[in-house]
Amino acid sequence: MAEAYRSEDDYDYLFKVVLIGDSGVGKSNLLSRFTRNEFSLESKSTIGVEFATRSLTVDSKVIKAQIWDTAGQERYRAITSAYYRGAVGALLVYDVTRRSTFESVERWLKELRDHTDPSVVVMLVGNKSDLRHLVAVSTEDGKAFAERESLFFMETSALESTNVDNAFADVLTQIYQIVCKKAVEAGDDATSAFPSKGERIDVKDDVSALKKSGCCSG
Repeated sequence: MAEAYRSEDDYDYLFKVVLIGDSGVGKSNLLSRFTRNEFSLESKSTIGVEFATRSLTVDSKVIKAQIWDTAGQERYRAITSAYYRGAVGALLVYDVTRRSTFESVERWLKELRDHTDPSVVVMLVGNKSDLRHLVAVSTEDGKAFAERESLFFMETSALESTNVDNAFADVLTQIYQIVCKKAVEAGDDATSAFPSKGERIDVKDDVSALKKSGCCSG
C-alpha cells in the first residue's frame, strides 16, 4: 500500500517519452489509458501538446514517466523541435485498420531520429487491435518493419486495455537499462557528474541521475 501514498516528487528518475504518429491512431487514448485508466470514444484530435505522468517501479527504483502527446496533423509540425527535446523514449503509433497510418511510420521515425539522440528507445505500436475484422496491417508487417529498423514492437488496444501498460513499461525499462549501462561504463570517476534527484534524465548524458550506489547493484 505504500505506493498509494507516494509523494508526486518521490521518484528516482524522470524520463520523457513522446507519442508520435498520424492523427486518429489513438495516441491520446493510449496516454489516458496508461496514466488514468480511462478511454473515451468521444476523444477529439489533440490541439497542440499535452502531457501526463505515471510512476512505475523497476528494480526497486521509482521511474516517473512524463509522456507527451501531440497532434498528428501536419499543421502542428512547427512544435517539432521543442516536442522532441529531451525525449529518451517514443511510442510510434499506427492504426491497424488504416494502412495509410502505417505507411506514415517511416516518415515519423525519420523525424524522431532527426531530433533525438541515437540511443532513444522506440516502440512501434499497432493500436486498435480489438478491431480484428477491419485489420489492414498484419502483425507480420508490423514486426517486419520493427525488425528492419531495430524497434520494439507491440499491438495494443486502448479500448480493451490490451498491452498498453506493457508497451509503456517495456520502453521505460529499456531506457532505465541504457542509463544503468552508461553509469557502469562511466565508473566511479564520474560520480561528480550525478545530477541531483528529480532532475530530468537525458540518455545523451554520460551519466544520468543515478545515486552513488548505482542502479544496477544488488
